[in-house]
Amino acid sequence: MLHLIKLSVGTEDVSDLAAWQADPRGHSPDGLPRHVTRMWPKRAEEVLDGGSIYWVIKGVILCRQRVLRFDEVDRGDGIRRCAIICEPDLKRVAATPKRAFQGWRYLKPEDAPRDLAPGREAEEPLPPALQAALSEIGVL
Repeated sequence: MLHLIKLSVGTEDVSDLAAWQADPRGHSPDGLPRHVTRMWPKRAEEVLDGGSIYWVIKGVILCRQRVLRFDEVDRGDGIRRCAIICEPDLKRVAATPKRAFQGWRYLKPEDAPRDLAPGREAEEPLPPALQAALSEIGVL
């Protein structure tokens, strides 16, 4: 199994990402959330073997979604694009700082942040900057 990690550009927090994904324009034809990218993962089978996409928001990994499949997207311009189709449920993870990068990257399971403990997912999240600072000093 292998995960993906991706910046959620322009997103302020997890609820903002959830609202963006609730918009039908961001859905696959079967109504699931998707993210369209130009690059097709060469290791797709490993990701589809239980992998997730981890979302970096304001420099902090805050949540993940299980990847269900990859669909080809044709926008009529001859460029083959990849839609990463995900479960609708955003699972919050332990806040983990992450520097900015372009596109998406692979993330090994042993390097992935752990899910928040049961019962903590309903807690009001801290602001991303505070989460990052607390994570850097080992409090989170």
